[in-house]
Amino acid sequence: MPLKTETHNADALSGGFAEPVFHAQSVFKLMMDAMARPGTIQTVSPDAEPPAPLGIAAGAIALTLCDHDTPVWLSPVLAKSATPQWLGFHTGAPVTPEKAEARFAFVDEGATLSSFGLFASGTQEYPDRSTTLVIELPDLEGGRRLALMGPGIKTVTDVAPLGLPERFLHLWTENRALFPRGVDIVLTSGSRFLCLPRTTKITATEM
Repeated sequence: MPLKTETHNADALSGGFAEPVFHAQSVFKLMMDAMARPGTIQTVSPDAEPPAPLGIAAGAIALTLCDHDTPVWLSPVLAKSATPQWLGFHTGAPVTPEKAEARFAFVDEGATLSSFGLFASGTQEYPDRSTTLVIELPDLEGGRRLALMGPGIKTVTDVAPLGLPERFLHLWTENRALFPRGVDIVLTSGSRFLCLPRTTKITATEM
């Protein structure tokens, strides 16, 4: 038990940005571009090394966007890892067990996705007071083909993230029905990510 605790402590203290300000600015620009152009795959290059099973892109996003004013919800596997201590040390972000209180939620690869409605969806007056879900997948390509339409997309953008559950489209349709409220989603895989803002319409396409 002491050895495990020491390992968690070591993981929590290491793995942050080597140049926090510069690297955070870099990832922030990528995030803004990804939100403005839904479905566009971005790759983070900063040398963030979050503790497993938190991915590189997910960790970089956490380092960039989370702080002491942004409660974070973690999927059960992440909550039992060194991730809570890592987030606390590098960002000051508090971990909350309540999905509805979270400004960001991080989900490990393979975790069960529950209804997005359990997370904060904002209000009509302040729709930005919602949760951004960061979901780790095996890959952002090679899965079921999905067609994206909406703001930031000229006609249609095709994506094929691998590992999304069958009920994802149903969950997303429920989420879009809340507009302007609702959650935004970031799909990550290793050092790559793409964004699905709540304004995006997603439909399945024929293989």
